[in-house]
Amino acid sequence: NHSHLSGTDPFYLEWVLKVRVNTQAVLKRAQQIQGGKVAKKQWQAAWLLKAVTCIDLTTLAGDDTPSNVHRLCMKATQPIRHDLLKSMDMHDKGITTAAVCVYPSRVADAVKSLKAANSSLPVASVATGFPAGQTPLKTRLEEVQMAVEDGATEIDIVINRTLALTGQWRALYDEIRQFREACGDAHMKTILAVGELGTFTNVYKASLVSMMAGSDFIKTSTGKESVNATYPVAIVMVRAIRDYCLRTGYKVGFKPAGGIRTAQESLVWLTLMKEELGDEWLSPHLFRLGASSLLADIERQIYHYVTGRYPAYHELPMA
Repeated sequence: NHSHLSGTDPFYLEWVLKVRVNTQAVLKRAQQIQGGKVAKKQWQAAWLLKAVTCIDLTTLAGDDTPSNVHRLCMKATQPIRHDLLKSMDMHDKGITTAAVCVYPSRVADAVKSLKAANSSLPVASVATGFPAGQTPLKTRLEEVQMAVEDGATEIDIVINRTLALTGQWRALYDEIRQFREACGDAHMKTILAVGELGTFTNVYKASLVSMMAGSDFIKTSTGKESVNATYPVAIVMVRAIRDYCLRTGYKVGFKPAGGIRTAQESLVWLTLMKEELGDEWLSPHLFRLGASSLLADIERQIYHYVTGRYPAYHELPMA
């Protein structure tokens, strides 16, 4: 619902320029979250299944082919082995990942695979010159339009980091607005590439500008930068989401991505959302985990929860 875009121009420059982030406070809070309690043992399987339903199962590789995209789609529609779900009485709850995420050229493959499997799972596509965003605006917009035409219902765009680093907030806002238009009815997730923004203050400002321009989600990273989703940066982004919600009434989602590989980390991310934004943000509607290898570890931990032992290598299919 993008009704916050109608009517007057919702770009509040004074708000953006006033921002100062207290680095020490952010680092301290991030340490609390990281060292804090996650769900108790008996609830962990439930939390892990919740994490599965929030995953954007992703492949973004130069060697993607129709066949590995097909495999990804099949895994997304049945992420956890049926017998494991059955022993937890969760086999009939329709547990799937939240979406699959691919490059624009692979959207049609994914749509076809899911359609053949009779699945309504959304296909997300990265776009706008992913991962660097250093291509002409014209082609970045065309990429969005083509992905949508091929059947993507979610678009993960990347911002132009140059504009953020040089303080051109208005220009950044205008670009993201154009991406928003190009998305049409598709949901837009805006990737900040936090590892390339330099300071927490820049991360906060980029978060605000992205939300003002109509993003449905803000996302940490492309997974291609050397620094990806870290807890301190996440704190800055979710505080921006909270402030934006308090000020405008609009709830924007959050998606950490890049380097999230273990079941334990997924529990920390869910805990962070619960503590910082509340239970409403514990659903795929407002929280996504961008991941490729994470699912295999979650399935391993669920196997352990059910059977009391870890699976041998051959006992779980590859993700």
